[in-house]
Amino acid sequence: MNQSSLSLFRSRAFTGAAFMVLAGIAFAVLNVVTQWLAMTLGFPAASTAFWQYGFALVLSLPLLFRLGLKAMRTDYPLRHALRVLLAAFGVQAWVMGLATVPIWQAIALVMTSPFFIIIGARLFLGETVGRDRWLATFVGFLGAMIILQPWSDSFSLSALLPVLSALLWGGSSLLMKNLTQFEAPETITVWLLVLLTPINAGLAMASGFVIPEGLALWLLLAAGLLTAIGQYLLTLAYNAADAAYVQPFDDLKLPLNVFAGWLVFGYAPSGYLWIGALLILSASLFLMLREAGREARSN
Repeated sequence: MNQSSLSLFRSRAFTGAAFMVLAGIAFAVLNVVTQWLAMTLGFPAASTAFWQYGFALVLSLPLLFRLGLKAMRTDYPLRHALRVLLAAFGVQAWVMGLATVPIWQAIALVMTSPFFIIIGARLFLGETVGRDRWLATFVGFLGAMIILQPWSDSFSLSALLPVLSALLWGGSSLLMKNLTQFEAPETITVWLLVLLTPINAGLAMASGFVIPEGLALWLLLAAGLLTAIGQYLLTLAYNAADAAYVQPFDDLKLPLNVFAGWLVFGYAPSGYLWIGALLILSASLFLMLREAGREARSN
């Protein structure tokens, strides 16, 4: 391996991109599990969100015990609480959306999130959003729209739930990025897991609480594990690089989820899928190489 390759793998640009891609893989599997619970087993969305994050909290107890109460120590409790509240309502909107639309369509709609995040990063975090970042984000979103083909699909109000979740998660992601300037990734993850459970419990109680059993129980345990892993990887990605940079790599969740939806449920979008996926992959690779090159020149 030459020196250029070693520099690429050691760069913060590559690290941030790698963590975001790994998080996307974890969330793709999680979405399949969630949609199976909603569409096949008919498990209520609010109860799904509660048990999913409740099990994630239980599975994270070894981490909590290892870190102790010091992991909860912060000078920014309101920022943590607001971030988790936005994430909780985003989860509710997302799970409800997966109960009504195929995975690939939901993912394509939720990919409006980069616009919310990049605009928010410029307005609230003061990050520089240059031409390359805008271009990569636009191309990635264009790829999503080619796959979705909104001009040929009939939308219902329920199909817009993923867009609502994108807006809520965009706000949550911006607060996460802000917190990474002051907090360790473990602290951010622990606050999310601890606060989401009581919030989701209240929402589940309000809509009719359901206790899982049989296959639903095993699927929710798997969802909890994937949630804990995915959230931690996401935090590491935002900790490694700018939010406006790593966000386009989140676009890779589209081909990942399309493949997962086709493999498990037989959802098959049109052949335009591959054109859109190529645009998304090309935009992400272009941005990673440009950022890594810029970082190398500044050192």
